[in-house]
Amino acid sequence: MNFTSYFQSDELNLFIRQCLSEDIGSGDHTSNACVPGNEQGRSRMIIKDDGILAGVKLAEMIFHQVNPDLKVNILLPDGSRVKKYDLALTVEGSACSILTAERLVLNLCQRLSGIATATSAYVEQLHGLKTKVLDTRKTTPGLRMLEKWAVKTGGGENHRIGLYDMIMIKDNHVDFAGGISEAIDKVHSYLKEKNLNLKIEIETRNLEELKLVLAKGGVHRIMLDNYGTTQLKEAVELINGKYETEASGGITIDTIRSYAECGVDYISTGAITHSAKSLDISLKAF
Repeated sequence: MNFTSYFQSDELNLFIRQCLSEDIGSGDHTSNACVPGNEQGRSRMIIKDDGILAGVKLAEMIFHQVNPDLKVNILLPDGSRVKKYDLALTVEGSACSILTAERLVLNLCQRLSGIATATSAYVEQLHGLKTKVLDTRKTTPGLRMLEKWAVKTGGGENHRIGLYDMIMIKDNHVDFAGGISEAIDKVHSYLKEKNLNLKIEIETRNLEELKLVLAKGGVHRIMLDNYGTTQLKEAVELINGKYETEASGGITIDTIRSYAECGVDYISTGAITHSAKSLDISLKAF
């Protein structure tokens, strides 16, 4: 995914407008009541946790959508390793505009920084090994692109973006299709009929299913789901580099290295998105 183009896209600008509309509604009545319309002010973004920063460029976009005249000075770029009391940015201009943008800026920066921080922690566990950390589709609806960008910012890799950019034959697909061989055949027929060139991954639940996939072939990656480390090591030896390998299912930050040491190419985890703790960040006038 080209995230550079995404940050310049109409899609992201529309998302910001929709988020602002949800929050502002008929008007920021508290700010309008308390602060004279011509009042000028300054605020700074203060980091209150250790972690990986993600979202300051997005914050600048939000401030400028609220008021193009706001002056934003980014002090720490996205991807920076931050600690408590670091200053990420300052913003100067209309006090009302700063107050109106504040909550959306913080909500997104906290969420994205939390994901980047969680991802970085998983990646650090694999130092010196070939295995890469992958995200999943277990993302917040409407925030997938930003959350996957945060994973990349934290040093992880992206799995498929959605249902459209990769074939992922899961256990339910296999069961509904009538079996592993039938599912693979149907996928190839579909891709040929639709003139699509998509990589194919298939999930296996045990060594018996893995052997069926190896006998059939016609895939690019094999997911080894909920394997123990002994079984996983055996699976990697059976595959012997013929296909990419991905381990998943119940792998935690405490166990990820032992799974990676089995020799898999990738480990996918939903925890880096669905269970990431938001980084504590505030915006304070000064």
